[in-house]
Amino acid sequence: MCRKILVYFLWASSCLFMADCQNNKSIIAEGATVEKLADGFSFTEGPAVDKAGNVYFTDQPNDKIFKWSVDDKLTEYATGQGRANGMYFDNEGNLLSCSDLNNELWQINADGSHVVLVSDFDGKKLNGPNDLWVHPKTGGIYFTDPLYPREYWTSRGAEMQQDGQHVYYISPDYMSVTRVATDFKQPNGIIGTPDGKTLYVADIGDRKTYAYDIQNDGTLAGKRLLCEMGSDGMTIDSEGNIYLTGRGVTVFNPVGEQILNIPVEAGWTANACFGGSDMKWLYITASQGFYRIRMNVKGVK
Repeated sequence: MCRKILVYFLWASSCLFMADCQNNKSIIAEGATVEKLADGFSFTEGPAVDKAGNVYFTDQPNDKIFKWSVDDKLTEYATGQGRANGMYFDNEGNLLSCSDLNNELWQINADGSHVVLVSDFDGKKLNGPNDLWVHPKTGGIYFTDPLYPREYWTSRGAEMQQDGQHVYYISPDYMSVTRVATDFKQPNGIIGTPDGKTLYVADIGDRKTYAYDIQNDGTLAGKRLLCEMGSDGMTIDSEGNIYLTGRGVTVFNPVGEQILNIPVEAGWTANACFGGSDMKWLYITASQGFYRIRMNVKGVK
């Protein structure tokens, strides 16, 4: 009897392993590998996709924004945009950026001009807005405000400006900014679900990522641990899988199970987003390069 149980256990374990491997492979297109599209940057960050599927990313130390078009052409989109870091398109198609030259949130226009959406909180400068996500239904904006001292902060110095490193929410009319999470060591990556019901925030300082329920007024409730891993940037696919970055791209399903790691030959993988005309390319910013891999799952615009 014991031998039969052992044989059955080994067979069942093997089946589960094979099923898991098949599931892992299913989200990446057959035969697909990570390809480097461009390099020679100082540090790439902030990929964001527009409604057509074009992807914009930053060379943050050089204060430049680049565009990778759906027909695979790289162009310089803008320069001098407040050292844009994390970026995201709002529901009207405007490019938003965490511009940490002066610790602000910007709306960047196609002609190169900009509007400052947030410049301070309670009369004090922000620490350094890092990443953001726009609610797909209301247009409210969530952003993280960790502290990463910059050598170009000559006027304010490297000290923390706020009383901690928090997560903030900008109302849909842009008239108010509130703190919605205040118990992080160092919040960084942030992404929400396409239905606007769940927000994920990575505490890179504590190596954990959490999920929240988004309330009707924009506040957050029901904090719960997604996984024991922090992240720099984050994205999500149409199946609800969450993509964390750092050492390559690590994918978790909505219940927090790791289903895949995509290695990237770079010192640090900063961020990722889906793009392309069919939203089935995963674009990756990593150190001095810009990469992509073909997927079977889609991203969301």
